[in-house]
Amino acid sequence: MEFFHNPNFDFLKYKWVLIGLSLVLSVAGIISLIVRGGPRYGIDFRGGTNVVVKFKDQPPIERIRTELKRRVTGENSIQQFGLQTNHGVMIGLDLSGESQQDIDSGRQGILATLKAIYPSTPAAEGKLDLNNVGPATFADRMIALDPLKMAPSKGQTQAQEFYKDAADRIIKYRDLHGGLVASMDELVSGAGISRELAGALSNSFYLSDYAVGGSEVVGPKVGKDLRRQALQASLYALAGMLIYIAFRFETIYGVAAVIATFHDVIITIGFFSLFNKEITLTVIAGFLTLIGYSMNDTIVVFDRIRENVKLMRREPLARIVNLSINQTLSRTILTSGLTFLTVMSLFLFGGEVIHGFAFCLVVGILIGTYSSIAIAAPIVLGWVEYRAGRKQAVKAAAAAR
Repeated sequence: MEFFHNPNFDFLKYKWVLIGLSLVLSVAGIISLIVRGGPRYGIDFRGGTNVVVKFKDQPPIERIRTELKRRVTGENSIQQFGLQTNHGVMIGLDLSGESQQDIDSGRQGILATLKAIYPSTPAAEGKLDLNNVGPATFADRMIALDPLKMAPSKGQTQAQEFYKDAADRIIKYRDLHGGLVASMDELVSGAGISRELAGALSNSFYLSDYAVGGSEVVGPKVGKDLRRQALQASLYALAGMLIYIAFRFETIYGVAAVIATFHDVIITIGFFSLFNKEITLTVIAGFLTLIGYSMNDTIVVFDRIRENVKLMRREPLARIVNLSINQTLSRTILTSGLTFLTVMSLFLFGGEVIHGFAFCLVVGILIGTYSSIAIAAPIVLGWVEYRAGRKQAVKAAAAAR
């Protein structure tokens, strides 16, 4: 399949315009990084506590932020998690220390803040919150209370099995709905329990207006180690590809490919800073994917240049490079376009978990495809022309002597 039949675009004619565009994007990203004090690292790299909370109604974000500052030291961040209609937020806290007590205090501070904003009613005193109770605790409490008084008539073993099965169905239903149950009657049709049991549960459990979902805690030392390992992984990937391309082609080809890939990473990091997005472990996976993708696209162009150099020895290198880019243009548009549509779908519909990863690839594929044409190929051409000019200068000097 070809999008163009024998294209003949003069890409090298605009090489300085394209290189200038790269400089503008790179400088804008670097300035943004300087102004913001570096990349905005996620909890994976800076250390801290992240807790996802789903609310029954639109959450009072400013009040949560104010109450959280009163109870927990250090910086905190509160951002929407998922669709706005889901009323979910992610609460993040920086850790003040590295002890287990410091790590646990962050989560406890978040829970205390939520309880202060959503206090339980007097009727709920002494009851467990069904939206935030653990599965084991919930099952044990039901067995101990025996709300339907089954043990005297049907025996303790049968009663335990009944309550364990009911607790399992209720917890599964709750978790499938983001951890938030609106009413006990909802459990009758949703979890398949009897109306009698749902009514009996109201005597021992209550339903809060929020549900604390997934949480993650990373110590500062672990965060620093992960940051160092992520940097090492990226540098090792670049070094390995430099060696491979230098061995397969020439050293200048390897250097040009690494410079182009480094250019892609710098601009992508700049976009993360400009849009104030976090860099997490999934984003690092995106950067490593970007390095491989950009390098592969560059190798395709270089491979065609090498073939044409053998076939067109008498032609100027500039014409050979232009011809090679045009010959691979349909392939580049087809592969890059389809990949871009895929990662754009992930970015729009993939959810918060892979949002950063998808954003990295959306930007990276565009920049990586562009750099193979506008950065890598002109570097090879410039170096070869520079060496040819040096040789001519040496010959002229020798002739003059």
